[in-house]
Amino acid sequence: MALTVHRFPAEGSQQPPVVLLHGFASSAADDFLTTGWVDSLRAAGRTVVAIDLPGHGESPAVASAADASTSAVVAAILDAAASAAPEGDLDVIAYSLGSRLAWELPAASPRVRRLVLGGLSVFEPFAAVDPAELEAVLGGAEPADPLVGMMAGMISVPGRDTASLAKLIPGLASEPFAPQNGGPEVPTLFVAGSDDQMTQGVEQLVDALPQASLTHVPGDHRAALDSPEFREAAIHFLAQ
Repeated sequence: MALTVHRFPAEGSQQPPVVLLHGFASSAADDFLTTGWVDSLRAAGRTVVAIDLPGHGESPAVASAADASTSAVVAAILDAAASAAPEGDLDVIAYSLGSRLAWELPAASPRVRRLVLGGLSVFEPFAAVDPAELEAVLGGAEPADPLVGMMAGMISVPGRDTASLAKLIPGLASEPFAPQNGGPEVPTLFVAGSDDQMTQGVEQLVDALPQASLTHVPGDHRAALDSPEFREAAIHFLAQ
């Protein structure tokens, strides 16, 4: 699957490009391009490669859940990054779903040098969603499971590709997030909002990795991403 890439070069930069991966039911534009992240990274001398995940932003629709497994999406991310930055190391800043996927990148490619993982949940949310109930709720039924109702609300906002996102959920769930099986061995900074309930327990992931650290920033799940403290911590970490 071919993903849409937004590339913003920093002329004369000798540092690795930074790949940006957004959250679920969002886009590169919503999370990074319109929020000042690109300007801040380029001011720090970093070329930016922002990627729209499958069924998000300007990337193509998801054909079927079978095409949207975690390994397939990770491979597509690396292909997209290679199209914009064919050689050398890559640094990654990811958020929420982007972090869940970025967790797998160092094992899939030796090009990944450093990771910043923001808003990462220690649990796999998609495996708990019944696709049949989700389809029924999208058709107007009342949800029996609050999680299904929440997911249906997220993916049915006007302007989102609801059908693609509904396929992406079971696709990713077919290869669920399993941090107990190991994680990135490259230097990794975890970032959690002080009021973000989704990141509860992230300390156990940090403790299990050989080169990981954790910083807390102000805000809930959305506000943390937009906080200047997150941006400053990420840019400082990648510069090391």
